Amino acid sequence: MKQHDVIISGLNMDLTDAIRNVVEAKIEKLFEHEDHIVRMRVELEYDAHQSTHQNEFIAKGHLEVRGNDHNAHAETDDLYKSIDEMVNKLDRMLRRRSRLQKVKRKNTRVIDIPAEIPKAV
Repeated sequence: MKQHDVIISGLNMDLTDAIRNVVEAKIEKLFEHEDHIVRMRVELEYDAHQSTHQNEFIAKGHLEVRGNDHNAHAETDDLYKSIDEMVNKLDRMLRRRSRLQKVKRKNTRVIDIPAEIPKAV
């Protein structure tokens, strides 16, 4: 199995081995979809200053690939649900990117040269 470059950080919370294992297991499917992922950064944050006690856990994902990078953000009241939503958003972005690349390869353009090309005799 290939070792991927994944950076996991936590803000206002301790990252336990269980949380790290869950994040690595979830983002493994992203690496299965795309071979050209350079690096993945995941930030998990606990926001204790929310007055309504909703959307306290924030998961941010930054996926570096060739071309444009992908960023996803999810806020819920459960840390694991935030991680799931963030990974699902990144997964949709990668699938859309792959689909658009396939369409771009299939659509060839006809080049119309305005000048007349002389025939070889």
